Amino acid sequence: MSPDPAARPKDGARRLSHARVLDVDPLLEDPKTRIVVCCGAGGVGKTTTAAALGLRAAERGRKVVVLTIDPARRLAQSMGIDSLDNTPRRVKGVDDSAGGELHAMMLDMKRTFDEIVEAHADPGRAAAILGNPFYQSLSAGFAGTQEYMAMEKLGQLRGRDEWDLIVVDTPPSRSALDFLDAPKRLGSFLDGKLIRVLLAPAKVGGRAGMKFLNVGMSMMTGVLGKVLGGQFLKDVQTFVAAMDSMFGGFRTRADATYKLLQAPGTAFLVVAAPERDALREAAYFVERLAAEDMPLAGLVLNRVHGSGADRLSAERALAAAENLEDPRIVDQTGGKAGVRNSPDTHGSSEAPESPADSSASGSPAPESSAPDSSAPEAPPAPSPEDDVPDADTPERSVDQLASGLLRLHAERMHLLAREQRTRDRFTARHPEVAVTEVAALPGDVHDLAGLRDIGARLATGEPELPETDV
Repeated sequence: MSPDPAARPKDGARRLSHARVLDVDPLLEDPKTRIVVCCGAGGVGKTTTAAALGLRAAERGRKVVVLTIDPARRLAQSMGIDSLDNTPRRVKGVDDSAGGELHAMMLDMKRTFDEIVEAHADPGRAAAILGNPFYQSLSAGFAGTQEYMAMEKLGQLRGRDEWDLIVVDTPPSRSALDFLDAPKRLGSFLDGKLIRVLLAPAKVGGRAGMKFLNVGMSMMTGVLGKVLGGQFLKDVQTFVAAMDSMFGGFRTRADATYKLLQAPGTAFLVVAAPERDALREAAYFVERLAAEDMPLAGLVLNRVHGSGADRLSAERALAAAENLEDPRIVDQTGGKAGVRNSPDTHGSSEAPESPADSSASGSPAPESSAPDSSAPEAPPAPSPEDDVPDADTPERSVDQLASGLLRLHAERMHLLAREQRTRDRFTARHPEVAVTEVAALPGDVHDLAGLRDIGARLATGEPELPETDV
């Protein structure tokens, strides 16, 4: 895989010192870049990443449309739109001083399928297809239909040549590269034996056709007839006969879109979190894209944790917390310090007698009207209660708070170390992949300001999180 010019090493990239660092802005600003596809496992922030990239490109002068296939509708919420549908809608509040625009849409799988039928069939045949019960089930939720319709919609958007840049948020599935498999699966389906058998009666015609169907599909019709009823097979046959003239167009458009994804104007971004399972998925995507000759721009490592106090190790923080929690480890109170610093004369033959002892022995007590200021005052003897400080004292409350903070810091340092090991394994396995990092935010992104902030972090690749209003 040839190096991407948008990826270059950056100074001060502490966390990614052994990896190529992805520079997002040249990729978004390049007029040759027409499609950016964000793929990755579910729940790693693909939708937010796609929206942030689209916003950043639009505010840098490009006319952008973001196509999401995410049914959670987070994209609409973050862009201040009540709802998205199958038609691109312009996003308000975008800085258009550079001449750019941002539009957003969410794939309506059934509506896209209906549009294909209406565009490629005469009105009578289109009405017959749209009203067919089998078609209605197929277009609403048949396995693989969503991915294929996403490819169809992408081909439609690109064919209109209305947009400088199309950003695609792929379906949130276990294998998001089903997006790439859809054209091949459709071709296999259209060329399969089932379709040829179902088409045969219509092509042969009349009773002979039905006789052929009954002979060729006797076993299948027996099973399906019991489970679904004979009407189901009739609906399927009617659908296939009506769609016969369109099958070639499906296959041709799918192949054209697939080649479009392999073209130099397309860039794939794999999105992942710094977790073992997510980066394992990312490695799979990287390898699969390479096998399919798809142009990979790099990896977006999302939700990376950082700390401004990482010089204090987890071990030292835990040791300090233990010292604060257990007073027997280190003397901390003033009384203990006094006992420790004063001479231990208890039981010694040289111990000075107290006034009470002198009186008891009959010796005269020393005459003194005022204490000698030059001599240190002996501290009071410690009582048993001094061994364990009162938990209700302000000093003890401060110690408990400090101990809790130290333990939280130790947990954060362990998390940072675990994330670093996971990233190092990925970069060692795929040193050719450029990477940019985005810091973990304290809350969800819910407006354009948050998306703008994410876009800035995507461009700089800085993992540390300064103060933000997001």
